[in-house]
Parts: sequence; C-alpha cells; structure tokens
Amino acid sequence: MSFFKKLRDKMFRSSDKIGEGLDALVTDAADAPSAAPATSPPAPEAAKPGLIGRLFGAATAEEPRRELDDAMLESLEELLIQADMGVDTALRVSANIAEGRFGKRISATELRRALADEVARIMEPVARPMPIYPTKPQVVLVVGVNGSGKTTTIGKLASQFKAAGKSVVIAAGDTFRAAAVEQLQVWGSRAGVPVMTAPEGSDPASLAFDALTRARAEGADLLMIDTAGRLQNRADLMEELAKIVRVLRKVDPSAPHNTLLVLDATTGQNALAQVEIFRKIADVSGLVMTKLDGTAKGGVLVSLADKFGLPIHAIGVGEQIDDLAPFDPQDFANALVGLDR
Repeated sequence: MSFFKKLRDKMFRSSDKIGEGLDALVTDAADAPSAAPATSPPAPEAAKPGLIGRLFGAATAEEPRRELDDAMLESLEELLIQADMGVDTALRVSANIAEGRFGKRISATELRRALADEVARIMEPVARPMPIYPTKPQVVLVVGVNGSGKTTTIGKLASQFKAAGKSVVIAAGDTFRAAAVEQLQVWGSRAGVPVMTAPEGSDPASLAFDALTRARAEGADLLMIDTAGRLQNRADLMEELAKIVRVLRKVDPSAPHNTLLVLDATTGQNALAQVEIFRKIADVSGLVMTKLDGTAKGGVLVSLADKFGLPIHAIGVGEQIDDLAPFDPQDFANALVGLDR
C-alpha cells in the first residue's frame, strides 16, 4: 500500500471533518429552499434530454454551487479554525481562497481543490528531508515532550537509515524512563542497530559522550540520541539538553548536526507552544509530526509551517516501520481535504 493511500485512509479516520464541512458549506446552502414570489409565473416544462443526455446524464450532472460571499467565507474560517489551523492561518488561507473567487458561484469540489492548493503552497517551502552530511558520525539529537512519539520515531528512522545502507548507533538518553529504553532496545534489535543504555537515573550527557565516542571509533554514519521531555520543569530540562550539547562538542565541535523536534498531532494547537519552548531550549532544525492516524485534525501542521517555517522532515500515521515517510506537501493537502491525487 502506498504511503499516500495510508495517509488518505488513516489520517482522519477519527475526525474527517474538513471534507465533510467543505461539502456542507456548499450543498446546505444550495439545497436550502428559497421563497418564490407570489406572482411568479409557472416554470416552463423542462426540455426532454436527447440520446446523449439520457445515456450520460448522471455523469454530466452539474454539482451544486454556492456564491462565495461573506457568510460562506466566515463559515470557511470557522471550519479551518476547528481543524486546528489556528486563527491567523485560517484567516489568511480563507482570504487567499476568496481572492479572484469572491462573488462567484463555486462547487464543493472546486472549494476542496482551492483549499488543497493553498495548503500545498504554504507547505511546499518547508517540505525537506532530513539533510545527510558527510560528517561521520552525524549526530541527531531528538527532542519532544514525553508521549510525543520520540522513541518510535528514532526506531523507525534508524531502521530506515540502516535499510538504506547507513550504519547507525542509538543512545537511549531518556535515562529516567525505563519504558523508553526498553522500546528503543526492541527497535534496535528489530533493525540490527546497537542501542547504548545507562542505568536508570544516570546522567544523559555522560551517555551521549560515550555513545559519540563509540560511534566515532566504529566509523558509524549516524548517532541518534533520545532525550527526556519533562516540560513540567523546563529549567532542569533546558540545563540537561544544554549539558548534552556541551559534552558532545568536546568530541565534535559541530555536534549536534540535526535537532529534530517530534510533535504529536493529536495535541492540536498545543504543538505551537511546544515549538516555542523547544526552540528556546534547543536549536531545533526540523520537525517530525506523528499520530496523524489518531484523533488529529491535521490543520496544526499548516499552522506550524505558516508560523515558524521550520523544515518538516517526516510524518507518521501508525506504528509500523513504513508508517513514517518523508513529508509530501501535495499528498498531505489532498488527504487533508479528502481529495484523491
């Protein structure tokens, strides 16, 4: 199954409201009865369709249309806000859709396509795979709140890089959560990638130092480091991440080469606050969005691209290794509004 089909089928399994909402914006108004004037003349008898019309009438039936007026535009803005797109982005997207269309009659399909094109336009500049550098080992620091999907994302990326011929080492740097360490060990075993661990509660910076020293000695291509995500005490987390970076730079002054922030799509607009926090705590270089197959509405990814402009490297729609794939803006936009390719 192609990733687009997974995205289309699973992305909004629990909350596929955007496509339905766009249809309703047009059809509800088009179906609404209008009061005819008392003096209206009787409608002329409809002309009987010809042979072509009888054969292909169903296929050529025109979609309902509605004038794109202020009321429809306001409803569109509300729909996009409800889809986690955020007020500023929703207003800007709606205004761009209205440009050149305001006052004209539009079908639901045309509205879907217009929204998909606008979303893809916003997402195109940020859709970039994680860069691979000639530096060995390339150090990838992975950050995010607990439960965002950091651990499984590291496992999936490591497995994919290994399958692409790269040698990978994983450091289980969230030393305060035994479950995270065990999960990484499972992924490491599955992918044939070594996972370095330390006793529970150990200093993550010390583990990062040992892992980088080992990865360098073994000539590994990539070192992926998991980190804690305990935002309830930001000062401690900031110091912990800063210490990891200081220690890494004792071995390689240019490390880390990537700092990936993993975000859970089901948190909605809270994802924006997480980006703000982690940009202050760590030098975030790119984003990965997980759990788009859950109750996520998806619009928050558009909001993130519009507000921050950070590269979006990959999105995830499940637990399998091939449920994480490079971010494709047009595929995402089409899935968001319920369009086939």
